[in-house]
Amino acid sequence: MGTDLRARLGHIELPNPVLTASGCAGSGRELAQFFDVSKIGAVVTKSVMLAPRAGRPTPRMAETPSGMLNSIGLQGPGIDAFLQRDLPWLLSRGARAVVSIAGGTVAEYAELAVWLSDAAGVTAIAVNISFPNVGHRGQVVACDPGASAAVIEAVRGRARYDIPVFAKLSPDVTDIVAIAQACVTAGADGLSMINTALGMVIDTETMRPVLAGVTGGLSGPAIRPVAVRCVWQVREALPDVPIIGMGGVRTGQDALELILAGASLVAVGTAIFNDPSACARILRELDDELTRRGIDRLPEVIGLAHEPRAATGRGLARNRL
Repeated sequence: MGTDLRARLGHIELPNPVLTASGCAGSGRELAQFFDVSKIGAVVTKSVMLAPRAGRPTPRMAETPSGMLNSIGLQGPGIDAFLQRDLPWLLSRGARAVVSIAGGTVAEYAELAVWLSDAAGVTAIAVNISFPNVGHRGQVVACDPGASAAVIEAVRGRARYDIPVFAKLSPDVTDIVAIAQACVTAGADGLSMINTALGMVIDTETMRPVLAGVTGGLSGPAIRPVAVRCVWQVREALPDVPIIGMGGVRTGQDALELILAGASLVAVGTAIFNDPSACARILRELDDELTRRGIDRLPEVIGLAHEPRAATGRGLARNRL
């Protein structure tokens, strides 16, 4: 590595800023045959719930131009099985585990935080608030500042003090800064953005929705400009809050774009389906991009795009000396 790529997840130092995105690599087992999962910053697990969940009926994935739709429905074995099987496997590989959690009620989120606080080896908790709140007629928590704050406050209040708590935000809101501010005020140590954007595909032959669940989450390169905009806006409003940026990252240059917008770390998701070694490749490419620009340390470019053009130019020129 030509650049010092060490990154921070709250108060925790990671070897580099590249993570997996939740839901795209299970708990890391699928990727281990392609690269050493301990070499990336962390593995962000698929969102875990209290009880086992079968998920939605098939079909639940559909390709779209420059992306894909998924309507998986948070299928998973539940927290007990995760702690007995998946977390120990990650730790045995030397990987850092950021555990994503989802619940149907505030109480469920809080209980998951307790389970994870009692477990050894949890690097951070990512709170997936983009999951419908069944107590409020399907309303998505992440679309309401008050509901988002209530979940984050409950998790932060029950999670062990030394485990960073990150809130995962949805782009399907009018004002993402308002949601971000509510989460930070409620105790979030950082923010993760963006989750998928709600979309839909109709088969023109059958004249019916392609997905059994009708709508699904759009991911991939198609949403990267949305992700960059969201990261930019939140960084502008909350410059001291760590951000995990994600949304359509396929290359090291894509990762750099999110970092320049204000992300401290970058998660890779949909690209993994086409290239299971994408995280390792993107890490190398990011290092090449920074080295080519004469950047010595990753923090030098975090949020750099917010600086006036003249100041940015002087900073890069100085780095090349």
